[in-house]
Amino acid sequence: MAKFGELISSNIPVLIDFYAELENTTDDLHSVLRDVAAALGDKAKVVKIDIAKNETLVNALRVKGNPTFIIYKDGEMKWRQIGDQDANTLINLVERYV
Repeated sequence: MAKFGELISSNIPVLIDFYAELENTTDDLHSVLRDVAAALGDKAKVVKIDIAKNETLVNALRVKGNPTFIIYKDGEMKWRQIGDQDANTLINLVERYV
């Protein structure tokens, strides 16, 4: 959890994707997140967190769906959504907090 606290305390937006490895869905999501990261460059961080490997964090944040996207800035949650999002939507959301 200490590393997570350091990660979200960044003064640039941090888009976190809480995901679970499922057939047929992860490849599409990975390509969406690659596009988001490429478009945002150094203006934001894009991080993927595997739900199965981070149960304590997932429980603490009450992550219930796959995928769950959360944007943090300066340690504060700015936006949260469960379900698939397209790259343009995520880019526009993150850019609100740049």
